[in-house]
Amino acid sequence: MKKRKRLSEQEYIDGVLSGDRVTLSQAITLVESALPSDQLIAEQVMSAVLPYTGKSIRIGITGVPGVGKSTFIERFGHLVVEEGLKLAVLAVDPSSQSGRGSILGDKTRMETLSMDKRAYIRPSPSGTALGGVSARTREAMLLCEAAGFDVVFIETVGVGQSEIAVKGMVDFFLLLMLAGAGDELQGIKKGIIEMCDALIINKADGENIEAAKRAKREYANALHLFPIKENTWLPKVMTCSGLNGDGLQSIWEMIQSYKEKMINNGYFEKNRADQRLNWMNDHIKYLLESSFYQNPTIEKSINDSLTDIKSGNVSAIKKARELVEIFIHQIKMDDK
Repeated sequence: MKKRKRLSEQEYIDGVLSGDRVTLSQAITLVESALPSDQLIAEQVMSAVLPYTGKSIRIGITGVPGVGKSTFIERFGHLVVEEGLKLAVLAVDPSSQSGRGSILGDKTRMETLSMDKRAYIRPSPSGTALGGVSARTREAMLLCEAAGFDVVFIETVGVGQSEIAVKGMVDFFLLLMLAGAGDELQGIKKGIIEMCDALIINKADGENIEAAKRAKREYANALHLFPIKENTWLPKVMTCSGLNGDGLQSIWEMIQSYKEKMINNGYFEKNRADQRLNWMNDHIKYLLESSFYQNPTIEKSINDSLTDIKSGNVSAIKKARELVEIFIHQIKMDDK
């Protein structure tokens, strides 16, 4: 098979800004690459497209496994594109621990939406990123904005640390819930509910309609007990059916209302400004960690100590401190 020709930096930039889907996918692959040479090109591409970003509404969507996220996103996505908007869906998949590839195929889970030319679906393996959120999801989101997408959905793997990461990169955080699911299934829902901007009871159809209405009342009552957020927005509780589309128009109107209110009270831009600062801090941690583990001296020292560390003959804490001191010493020597 003939090896694909590497695009130049300018070809990536021009392709993304022209809205070319193939180049956009290649650019996202570039920013996801761990190769130092790719990272340098990716930084230049991101700097060039940055002035063309920021015009979309960024929506995080999460929920427990089985809540119907894919069905909801597909139906909700069709509604968004019928509004005359271009939609990008960044679906962070669980990664195979052996091959590091995506386990779930989002284009197969959202088959009809993936065939709509107004929508772009990008499955992204979570890899080793904290909580299952792709380490490059922010960059992928900005590339989609530069390519002209008006709305960006970020779907997370499930519930956990990934939601904290996604909350820190979106404008609106939507939590899907099930009526009648026990606490053993939604055991961490309190922390997630505190972060969400809307709580949606999905699968409110058929025999489940009454249960969904009861759940809506219960969650609405519970939300009044939570402290008022900085943005003064009280999270809304709504019901919907991702299967037949009931309630989705009201959800979209609610998101538009939220955006208008946040722009008017100044929180929208403040939130994005804080997110950009956090993005820088997160990337600093990523670069430091990458430089540390790619250092030949550190790599050799770790490999030489593996047996002693695993057996408990050497203190893991002490060894970690020694490694960091070696790394810092090398940096100081390189500066001289």
